[in-house]
Amino acid sequence: MASALISRSSRRFLKPCSSSVSLYPAIFNPVISSQQSASQNPSQNPPFKLPQLQSFNFEFRKTTGSLSSFHLVAHVSTWPSKENKNHQSGGNVSSSWVELYLPRKVQPYARLARLDKPIGTWLLLWPCMWSITLATTPGHLPDFKMLALFGCGALLLRGAGCTINDLLDRDIDTMVERTKLRPVASGLLTPFQGLCFLGFQLLLGLGILLQLNNYSRVLGASSLLLVFSYPLMKRFTFWPQAFLGLTFNWGALLGWAAIKGSLDPSIVLPLYASGVFWTLVYDTIYAHQDKEDDLKVGVKSTALRFGDSTKEWITGFGIACLGGLAVSGFNAEIGWPYYASLAVASGHLGWQIWTVDLSSRADCNRKFVSNKWFGAIIFGGILAGRLSS
Repeated sequence: MASALISRSSRRFLKPCSSSVSLYPAIFNPVISSQQSASQNPSQNPPFKLPQLQSFNFEFRKTTGSLSSFHLVAHVSTWPSKENKNHQSGGNVSSSWVELYLPRKVQPYARLARLDKPIGTWLLLWPCMWSITLATTPGHLPDFKMLALFGCGALLLRGAGCTINDLLDRDIDTMVERTKLRPVASGLLTPFQGLCFLGFQLLLGLGILLQLNNYSRVLGASSLLLVFSYPLMKRFTFWPQAFLGLTFNWGALLGWAAIKGSLDPSIVLPLYASGVFWTLVYDTIYAHQDKEDDLKVGVKSTALRFGDSTKEWITGFGIACLGGLAVSGFNAEIGWPYYASLAVASGHLGWQIWTVDLSSRADCNRKFVSNKWFGAIIFGGILAGRLSS
């Protein structure tokens, strides 16, 4: 009798334990699904009877209670984060600083001014900084107050330009995938609210402009004609990118005038032209993101104009850009480090053109954004060249 009881109890105890190896992965790797368990051969793993499983669970949890908290932590750590969910669903991987830190009522205005996308401000600011540094007395650092003023001005003017663009293009933006969620197009802001915000931006910009000399005030105010007319160009010409170049590089003229009180055409005109050609490179790449939508809507761009010949065209623009920079530096009698920076910048520009996948929106955007480094390389070269001259 005793031997029978011992044999029966030992079988009852050992049978669940023989399968305990298959349960350890479920404890230490909670992502193993029930589907994996179901896919195992049932002949190799016969199902437990319910009383036996309950008894084993009780005994196992009793002896491994110290692991329960680890089990919970391990399970929580494998939950998909918000960023992973967004990535899997094709959304943004993370929120911008505008959404994280600004009040909800302010966020649409910040997005209208593209504060969450600073690349446009950098592309507007670099020609200003090039020009200010070129105008600096040889052997001296540029005027930091002037650099700060132009930095604030670039932020405000770029924001004002985006506001004007969104007000004029609100009907077009709703039909373009990349722009349909912009504040005015999506209805977050009314056109009247956009106009009020534009007035506020221009008022702040005027405050900065009034701190410059009279020559610069007139020259700076004249750029508003370009700022207001640029958004309309895509309706009439396949060259709106050239018009953007005339607008975005106005600082190449204004920066020199703010320091010198006049213009030296032999220096500032090649610098201005090089900026226009640079814009034709990066904004043509950028325009390839929207070429399918532009065809549907009926607006024009150099991306549509050049088509399969885009790389040949922007290669020519890149060469013209670097040539203009070389002529400007030569006429400004700048030191040799500037020409070394031109060699580095030409490599960066060549890398963009050679490697860009014009059929990939993501890659076009990456190459477009990388132009902030092209501007930084040229600025560093001008600064080093001016200090050494």
